[in-house]
Amino acid sequence: MNFDKKDLSNETLLNLYKRILKPRLVEEKMLILIRQGKVSKWFSGIGQEAISVGITAVLDTDEYILPMHRNLGVFTGRDIPLHRLFSQWQGKANGFTKGRDRSFHFGTQLYKIIGMISHLGPQLGVADGIALANKLQKNGKVTAVFTGEGATSEGDFHEALNIAAVWDLPVLFIIENNGYGFSTPTNEQYRCENLADKGIGYGIESHIVDGNNILEVFNLLTELKASIAENPRPILLEFKTFRMRGHEEASGTKYVPQELMDLWAAKDPVDNYRSFLYQNGILTKEHDDEIQHEIKKDIDESWAMANAEPEIVPTYEGELNDVYQPYIHEEFHPNAEVENIRFIDAISGSLRQSMERHEKSVIMGQDIAEYGGAFKITDGFVAQFGKDRVRNTPICESAVVSTAMGLSINGYKAIVEMQFADFVSTGFNPIVNLLAKSHYRWLEKADVVVRMPCGGGTQAGPFHSQTNEAWFTKTPGLKVVYPAFPYDVKGLLNASINDPNPVLFFEHKQLYRSLSQDVPTDYYTIPLGKAALLKEGNDVTIISFGAAVHWALETLDKNPEIKADVLDLRTLQPLDTEAIYTSVKKTGKVIIYQEDSMFGGVASDISALIMENCFEYLDAPVKRVASLDSPIPFTKALEDQYLPKSRFETELKALLEY
Repeated sequence: MNFDKKDLSNETLLNLYKRILKPRLVEEKMLILIRQGKVSKWFSGIGQEAISVGITAVLDTDEYILPMHRNLGVFTGRDIPLHRLFSQWQGKANGFTKGRDRSFHFGTQLYKIIGMISHLGPQLGVADGIALANKLQKNGKVTAVFTGEGATSEGDFHEALNIAAVWDLPVLFIIENNGYGFSTPTNEQYRCENLADKGIGYGIESHIVDGNNILEVFNLLTELKASIAENPRPILLEFKTFRMRGHEEASGTKYVPQELMDLWAAKDPVDNYRSFLYQNGILTKEHDDEIQHEIKKDIDESWAMANAEPEIVPTYEGELNDVYQPYIHEEFHPNAEVENIRFIDAISGSLRQSMERHEKSVIMGQDIAEYGGAFKITDGFVAQFGKDRVRNTPICESAVVSTAMGLSINGYKAIVEMQFADFVSTGFNPIVNLLAKSHYRWLEKADVVVRMPCGGGTQAGPFHSQTNEAWFTKTPGLKVVYPAFPYDVKGLLNASINDPNPVLFFEHKQLYRSLSQDVPTDYYTIPLGKAALLKEGNDVTIISFGAAVHWALETLDKNPEIKADVLDLRTLQPLDTEAIYTSVKKTGKVIIYQEDSMFGGVASDISALIMENCFEYLDAPVKRVASLDSPIPFTKALEDQYLPKSRFETELKALLEY
C-alpha cells in the first residue's frame, strides 16, 4: 500500500495513527464482550476505519457528520467519552437515547453528530437540510454524510443527491463500498462499474478513493474541504473498502469467499499504516506499546464506569413526556382590526407574518416560488422573502421532508407544502420514522410543519382528494391540525409554526375559496389541542372537523328543531378530550362526523374513548358517519355517493329517536 505523507508533520501522522487505532481496539474489546455474553449485538467496522477516521480528522468540530452503524471512528474522532458510548450500547441512562435506541441510532448536538435510522436513505436528505442552513448563513461549513453501497439503491439516495446538485449544497456524500449489502454482493445490487459514476447523472463532481489508505483519505478530504469553502457544491465520494466481520456478529461471514477475505486482510488499514510509520522511523515499537496501553486503559476504565451505572427504571411519565419537545404555547392576541378574507387568504397571511417573525425559516414545495404554488398561496412570496427562503423543490417528497429535518437540526424552521395531501405517501417514511421519533429517541426537535391540501368535493379523483389524517394521528410524536374556518386556520398555523414539534397541517381544498370570515389583520395564535364549541344544545353532541363541520351546520340549519352541541375539534393530535367528555356528559347522545372513510378513521378512536370514559352518561350507542370504505372516485355522482353528506341527516335523526 502506497502512503503519501505529502508535507504532513510527524505529529499529524502520529495523531492519525492514534485516531485509527482507538476504534479498532474498542471493537476488539467489544468482540470479547460479545463472546462473554456481556453485549447483545454489534455492527463491526473492522477493515474500514480509515474512512470515518480520515474524514472526521479533516472536518471542524462544529461541522456536522451523519454516520452509519459502522462508523465508530466518527464518534471516537469527535472525542466522545468512551464511557458514554458504552452506556449507549448497554442501554444505560448515561447514553444518548435513555435506552430507547441501540448502537449508533442516535445523534448529539454536543458533538455535531447526527445518527442514522434503520431505513438508511433519509439521512442523506437530512444532510441536505443541514448544508442548506449552512449555505443560507454563508458560514463556509461542510456537511459529511455516510451511506453504504446497498443504500445507493434507495430512492432517497437519488432524491438527496439531486436536491444537493440543484441547490449547490456543500455536502460530501460518502459511499462506503464494502462489497456486500448484508450478504448480497455488489453484482446483485447494481450494474454500473463504479458508484462514483452516478455523479455524472446528477451533474456533480465525484471521486474514487482507496478507503483503506488513511493518508489518501485525509489528503483528498483536506483539499476538497478547502475547495468547497470557496465554491459550495456537493461531491460524491466512493470509498473502496471491505468489512472483515459479518453484517452484525451473529450473521458471520460464511457467504464471503475465503480468497476475498485473504485479499482484504492484506489491505488492513491499521496494520499497513502502522508498518508505514515503523518503516519511516515515525513510530517505534516502544511508543506504539505506550499508545496501545493508554487506549486500552481508557477502554477498560470506561467499561467499568458504564457497568457500574444502574439499569434504567422505566416510568410512564418519563416515557410519555419525551414523545414531544416540551413547549408552552405563546399566546398572541390580535388588535381589533379585521378584514373579511377567504380561507386561502388566511393561510397566506399566516405564512407571510410567520416568515416575517421567524427570519430563520424556509418554505419548500413544488412550484411554490415564482408560480406561487398550485393554489397560489405563496404568490408574491419570492418578491418579499427571496428564493433562498421560498424554494421550489424537485418532485421528491421524501428527501424534501428529510431536508426539512436537517434545517431544523441546524437551527431553522421548515415549512413544507405537499402539493396535494395524497402525495405525502412518497414522503411517509421520514415523517413517521424520522420527524415523529427524533425527540423521543435522542431529544432532538423536529421544527417542521407539513401543509396538506386535502379533501373531496371537487371531483379530483383518487389521487387528489384524500383526507388522510388517520395515517398520522396514530403515530406518537406528530401533531395533527385540521381547521375549518379562516379565523382558526390563521391562528392555528401561526401556532403550529411556533411549535418546535412536527405538525401535519390539513387544509381542505374545497374551503379555500368558498368560505370567508372576518379575520384579524394582526398576528395572533390559537393553542393546539383546544376544540371550539360552535353551537350549544341539549339534544345531541356533534363532533367533527374540516369540511364536515360545515356540512353538519348546514344540516342543523335545515332542521332548526334539533338543538345540538357542535364541537369543531380543530386539532386531532393532541385531542381535546375534556371538551368531548363535557359535552357528551351533558347531552347523552353523540354522533361523530368525518370525511375520511370509516374503518380506522379518527372517529373510531373518539368513539372508543367516549365508550370507555362516558359510558354511564350515554342514552344511545355512539354513532359514526363517514365516507364509504373505498377509494374516493372522480365522477360527481360517484363522489357524492362516497361522501357522507347524503347520509348524515338520516343517521342524526335516527340517533335522536333512539
